[in-house]
Amino acid sequence: MAAFALAAMTPVPLLILGALAGGVWLWAGFLYMALLAALLDQLIPYVAGDAPEGQEFPGADALLASVGVSALALVAVATWAVAGPSGLSAGQRLLMFFGAGFWLGQVGHPAAHELIHRTSRPLFRLGQAFYAAILFGQHASAHRLVHHRHVASDEDPNSAREGESFYRFAPRAWWGSFRAGWQAEDALRARAKSRRGLHPYAIYLTGGAVALALAFVLAGWPGVLAWAGLGLHAQMQVLVSDYVQHYGLRRARLPDGRLEPVGPRHSWNTAHWFSSAMMLNAPRHSDHHAHPSRPYPALRLPPADEAPRLPWPLPVACTLAFLPRLWRRRLGPHLRRWRENAPPLTQP
Repeated sequence: MAAFALAAMTPVPLLILGALAGGVWLWAGFLYMALLAALLDQLIPYVAGDAPEGQEFPGADALLASVGVSALALVAVATWAVAGPSGLSAGQRLLMFFGAGFWLGQVGHPAAHELIHRTSRPLFRLGQAFYAAILFGQHASAHRLVHHRHVASDEDPNSAREGESFYRFAPRAWWGSFRAGWQAEDALRARAKSRRGLHPYAIYLTGGAVALALAFVLAGWPGVLAWAGLGLHAQMQVLVSDYVQHYGLRRARLPDGRLEPVGPRHSWNTAHWFSSAMMLNAPRHSDHHAHPSRPYPALRLPPADEAPRLPWPLPVACTLAFLPRLWRRRLGPHLRRWRENAPPLTQP
């Protein structure tokens, strides 16, 4: 737990000090997110072991809550620093925007992703609040109710097809998840025969409006633009992680017409230690799909002959995905090799 906390939370005080004082603090926070994780992953080829089956992690949820609250605070501080009377130079404002945006997408999002899978109502609401704050509230519904059910199939808007560029995938996934999540919430409420309380999408839209109103209070219309820009920056990282972690992987159709059960073969994983700690084990994606409620410190890394592995740390793979030709050229051989060597399908 100490490794998760140190890797995930270190940039927060650096960025907040940078918002107040600029200078070396801003550079430290930005370079931590933009460079350090990739360097440590490559320079120290260490793979963290799996936790013993059944081990408990009493501090896991406390760290999630700390990251979630820090994310809500950081987006407000960053908005003020970028668009308000912070006294930062234009270059320092750019460093703040990208440093905070990287942290929101690479640490805040993995934490919120875990929070919306928790059964505790306050923790779940905190995860919803994060996604509403980055103007992407639909993810709290679509991820749980659509993505986990239909992953690696054409019914899931957040599973990328082979050859599809990120720039074609992103608008399809954004709008598709908004619509599919809304429909799934409507169906859930209808089955429960209860329409009491606000519809989740009313919460998301209201939360987004409140966030932009706070941005206006902090820095006027430039603050609204800065907050929306930070939200878009974080959203792109959410979408590109979905793009990368399921790119080209498809569930087979069984003789009876049903899709094969979701298994390790339907998610790309990475074995890099530092980015996994910083991203709260989000790169161990196959095990998350197999056990959505499993605490993130307990997620296991499947053997390479059971689940496909990316050759790069997840942040590096996501960067490559923004360069479609390079992405297809570099990942194509790994995808073909996986398909040739994948274990045979075991039918239920």
